[in-house]
Amino acid sequence: MPKNYSVGDRVEFKKTHPCGGKTWEIIRVGMDFKAKCETCERVIMLPRNKFEKSVKKKL
Repeated sequence: MPKNYSVGDRVEFKKTHPCGGKTWEIIRVGMDFKAKCETCERVIMLPRNKFEKSVKKKL
């Protein structure tokens, strides 16, 4: 069952980013998700199914 995410939500991924950060801010929602690392401010873009598998919890 897909979870509801919206722009501005903060999520924690299962794996850490190479910079050491785990928390991300969602900046785009749709078929693809765009998220920004809160530690180094790197922006990534993931397809919906990969994003939902990667998320550990919504903060």
